[in-house]
Amino acid sequence: MARKEIKTSTIIDATPNRIWDILTNFSKYSDWNPFLLSVEGNLIEGQHLKINAGGMKFQPEILVVKENQELRWKGKLLFKGLFDGEHKFHIIDNKDGTSTFKQEELFTGLLVGLFAKKLDSETKHGFEAMNQKLKELAEKRF
Repeated sequence: MARKEIKTSTIIDATPNRIWDILTNFSKYSDWNPFLLSVEGNLIEGQHLKINAGGMKFQPEILVVKENQELRWKGKLLFKGLFDGEHKFHIIDNKDGTSTFKQEELFTGLLVGLFAKKLDSETKHGFEAMNQKLKELAEKRF
């Protein structure tokens, strides 16, 4: 089975709590998020979200919710094993007033090779754009 992993990270001058509050406030995504245009649902492990990522719509299952630390879900295209993606947001407290925000996804399935170039360019760029906007919003002082 084909595999492809995308990893991005950024240092944010904000606490994990501030980043988590922005990351999990799905109703505000349309105001700032250039990658995940909309997310609907409750943050409960085992529940499904409704996500629109630039025209691609899917309903992943929430695997992990660790407040101020990690949010992870797994989605699939049509059926398991065709094109699956396990998406992870990880927030690490650097203990100096900053946090490291990591966004990663592991893609597996029969069609991964077909989409590899698009994942390396468009999808990775989408992760980086989202990370940058999250950073700008979290670092904004009121």
